[in-house]
Amino acid sequence: MEILVQKLCDWIEDRTTKAMAKGVIFGLSGGLDSAVVAVLSKKAFPKKSLALIMPCYSMEQDYEDAQELIKTFNINYKVIDLSKIYDLFSFILSGKQEEDGDNYCLAKANIKPRLRMITLYYFANKLNYLVVGTCNKSEIMVGYSTKYGDSGADILPLGNLLKSQVKELAGYLKVSKKIIEKPPSAGLWKGQTDEQELGITYAQIDEYLSKGKLYNKKIEEKIQKKIELSMHKQKIPEKPSF
Repeated sequence: MEILVQKLCDWIEDRTTKAMAKGVIFGLSGGLDSAVVAVLSKKAFPKKSLALIMPCYSMEQDYEDAQELIKTFNINYKVIDLSKIYDLFSFILSGKQEEDGDNYCLAKANIKPRLRMITLYYFANKLNYLVVGTCNKSEIMVGYSTKYGDSGADILPLGNLLKSQVKELAGYLKVSKKIIEKPPSAGLWKGQTDEQELGITYAQIDEYLSKGKLYNKKIEEKIQKKIELSMHKQKIPEKPSF
């Protein structure tokens, strides 16, 4: 695991240096993936890494977990509350005032990660930093990300690691068990979890991606379908061949 950590840190530093950037910036949600990215980024650029905590009707516990990680690893950070701009933008788009900022609507909920992407790139441009994304292989393969939202990044150091491998890495890096064991969530609405929304577990996704098959054929077909339907998220926009 020590070798993997060193390779990932070297890779982050190499890609950043080749881009002639001065450092790295990333969103810190209080979840597993962003915690691992935060620690790796800090190791790669001890003095030139910046975490952005960007609450947008987020769970208080997520904010507290992010703050705990920051204190533990002495990470430089800023807090940018996006709740007001989210409300205003939602009102402009829908033409009505929502009483509850957490009301479920996927199109509306996806505004949140896209606002975070805009915020990250504002500071990245200002500081000449690269944006480090937090998506892992399990999420990427089934398309569990918001296009031009949390998938919008310059580099994805966890992009070839399954969710289970990210958990192992987090344990090695001494990320708190509270963060490692909490249910994965994109924080799109109150009570939302990744696995509930996907209708499958990360364990099932990881098993399928590593073995190429599952005993449960219905789940296998469901995962394969998600992979096929989300391929557009892994590529640049298509253009005609003529």
